[in-house]
Amino acid sequence: MPSTADLRARNLEFWTQAAPGWIRHADRQDVTGRPLGAAAMDWLRPRSGERILDVGCGCGGTTAELAAAVAPDGQAVGLDLAASMVTAAQHRFPPRRHTGLRFVAADIETVDVVPGAPFDAVFSRMTLMLLADPIAGCTTIRRSLRGGGRLAATAFRGGGANPWLPAAMLGAAPHIGSLPPLPVGDEPGPFAFADPARVKRVLTAAGFDEISIQAHDVTLRAPDEADAVAEWLIELGPAGPAYREAPPRAQAAARSGAARLLDRFREPGTGYLLPTGHWLITATTPG
Repeated sequence: MPSTADLRARNLEFWTQAAPGWIRHADRQDVTGRPLGAAAMDWLRPRSGERILDVGCGCGGTTAELAAAVAPDGQAVGLDLAASMVTAAQHRFPPRRHTGLRFVAADIETVDVVPGAPFDAVFSRMTLMLLADPIAGCTTIRRSLRGGGRLAATAFRGGGANPWLPAAMLGAAPHIGSLPPLPVGDEPGPFAFADPARVKRVLTAAGFDEISIQAHDVTLRAPDEADAVAEWLIELGPAGPAYREAPPRAQAAARSGAARLLDRFREPGTGYLLPTGHWLITATTPG
């Protein structure tokens, strides 16, 4: 297995290359991806005046939602590894129109304490499973929380609970260039937190109390637009960088290949119904 340093370097390279796709589809992701963090938002119950950290904020949609919940006197800070996504978030939600909201580009695993700490709560949607060293990342989160602070996060369960996830990559791959190496075992990836026992070990080692891991099932709904939905899922996944570098004919073939594999999740006239199984992960800090 690669070293932690190698995995961090691989993560940075991947998200730097993947960021253009996330930026391009930010509005769609805010709407379609909202169910992926809804259970964590509901559990967290952000209150006016609180300070909340959003780990893995991407292009800022979830951070803006948190900022609205803690207004007018609270603050939400969004943190992401990809500097270009943080820049996109700052443009999408400028301070002059969104008070109590700011963004930071940093690696949660290597920063000692997140700027703006201590926070009352931390939210994270589908990010902790992507960390090269989740114990280090979660330890930073715990250090950045006040005593008695709360964490609410989500992470995918296994592949069987998320059958649509590999479809876009597998459908596109034969038509575009080489893809980055797929994760193995506990390496960062969508199913690195599939085992709840591992999640509990990580949070315990990071110093959290009152750890709870509960299964949630939701359905992501996308419009009945085969080409657009295929491109959205390709660009957000590991095939995204190769897809963007491919010539137009290869891109069209990649979208067609992905759409064929996604067709079983399509209801004509209704759209795509993507069954998604994830964990709601909650915990508190001592004191």
